[in-house]
Amino acid sequence: MLNAADLQALWLSLKLAAASTAVLLVLAVPLAWHLAYGRGRWRAGLEAVLALPLVLPPTVLGFYLLLALGPQGPGGALAALWGGRSLAFSFTGLLIGSVVYSLPFAVQPLCDGFRALGRAPLEAAAVLGAGPLDRVFSVALPGARDSLLTAAALSFAHTLGEFGVVLMIGGNIPGETRVVSIAVYEHVEALDWGAAHRLSAVLLVLSFLLLWLVYRRRPRPAA
Repeated sequence: MLNAADLQALWLSLKLAAASTAVLLVLAVPLAWHLAYGRGRWRAGLEAVLALPLVLPPTVLGFYLLLALGPQGPGGALAALWGGRSLAFSFTGLLIGSVVYSLPFAVQPLCDGFRALGRAPLEAAAVLGAGPLDRVFSVALPGARDSLLTAAALSFAHTLGEFGVVLMIGGNIPGETRVVSIAVYEHVEALDWGAAHRLSAVLLVLSFLLLWLVYRRRPRPAA
């Protein structure tokens, strides 16, 4: 059984993953749309920026996020608007870091889904009088629903497994920034293998179920 502190860490991780996934999907739809259908000369640069979290060490990304969210960065100026000093070492800071770190896992599946859909259904809807937003919500998103589900599942699972970024910008504050990955690390440091096993098993099962859901929805090759 998980103790109260570990249950709190698990709940915080699930809350962070759910909030991050919701924000990611809102951001990923227009970004994926632009990458799939846009023709601007800056598209390659945007793709490179969005893919940076895939290749940068999490500690490097976490370090720059810490500077940005700290008292001397724009995050500190934003926090000062409601009387705070910093967005670092707070749940809000974790949410911002999680969104940045997991953005490629939301954008790429949606971009692939939009590209697979093609322009023909959108052009047909436009001929029938559908406006731009109507084409997005009535044609593109329903046509790419499997990609949308994949983006949501991967974003949720990736946020659950974060360690380097959340450690750099959140630390280990119980009830505020102590997520499951930090709790596992803490148990290992204390040589509490049993607690580490239990928490790790929960993450393993959750991650497997999310990935199973993703792969189960993929189309099978024709016989």
